[in-house]
Amino acid sequence: MEIENVTTVTEILLLGFVCDPDLEIILFLVFLLVYLLTVLGNALIIVLICIDHRLHSPMYFFLSNLSFIEIFMTTTVVPKMLANLLAEKKTISFGGCFAQMYFYFFMGSTEFILFAAMSFDRYMAICYPLRYPILMTGMVCIKMVIGSWIGGFLSVFLSIVLKVRLPYCGPNVINHFFCDSAPFLHLACQDISLIELVDFVGSLILLLGSLSFTATSYVYIISTILKIPSAQGRKKAFATCASHFTVVSMGYGISIFVYVRPSQSDIMSINKSLAIFSGILTPLLNPFIFSLRNEQMKEVLRDVLKRITSKIKDG
Repeated sequence: MEIENVTTVTEILLLGFVCDPDLEIILFLVFLLVYLLTVLGNALIIVLICIDHRLHSPMYFFLSNLSFIEIFMTTTVVPKMLANLLAEKKTISFGGCFAQMYFYFFMGSTEFILFAAMSFDRYMAICYPLRYPILMTGMVCIKMVIGSWIGGFLSVFLSIVLKVRLPYCGPNVINHFFCDSAPFLHLACQDISLIELVDFVGSLILLLGSLSFTATSYVYIISTILKIPSAQGRKKAFATCASHFTVVSMGYGISIFVYVRPSQSDIMSINKSLAIFSGILTPLLNPFIFSLRNEQMKEVLRDVLKRITSKIKDG
């Protein structure tokens, strides 16, 4: 059906956090600190994994990719949010809104597929320790990571193409701090039920599919760990999986609640609050979860700090 008198939307107004200017300055400082810590923390993990041979293993290779995704995903959202907190006119261009939405969900989808790959790596390491070095070669790990990126790209491609083809005639206001899919979709002046269904089915397949694979891997992992005769051996085996399991639980719990629903417009204020946690706070927590719960990572970090301190003293 042809739509007449359609006014093309050229920019989007992001309401973000509706509050007084003084509170916006406080929020700016808080989120700026969170963003800097997120980037520095995840970058530190990547650097440590690259420079120390003790961390040159499949588990840390996957972890470095996860840290890169966290940096990319947070950078997609937070800098524009910070700029809008200080700006009188809190807008983003229409094309910029599409780009932000695509890359945010591209990174998020890639992350969930990577979670499944990481769970498979832990499954192979604990259930088949003797065959693990032969099966999980560097090339296999690279292919798994590339597959995660391709899967993330394809999982949101159809949805974005369908959204691009819609007419947007206003209003141009989104009650969010970034271009989330559901509030953006409701700016269209055409029936969106088909695209909502596509988003729902896509989220269902991606999240529940990767979660099922991850959960199955951990069932076998836990079953194998419980058969280890020594308490020390069981503790060590659990320790290698605890960090990954913690991050996976947080990521899946929030995303399934927010995105695996046929319509997401009914509790938009709750979605906004959860998006702060999943898109801003979780990437901040991940480096601390992996470094503080991982003895080998802490050992490498201590050694690097000692070398730096020694060089400073000698210099």
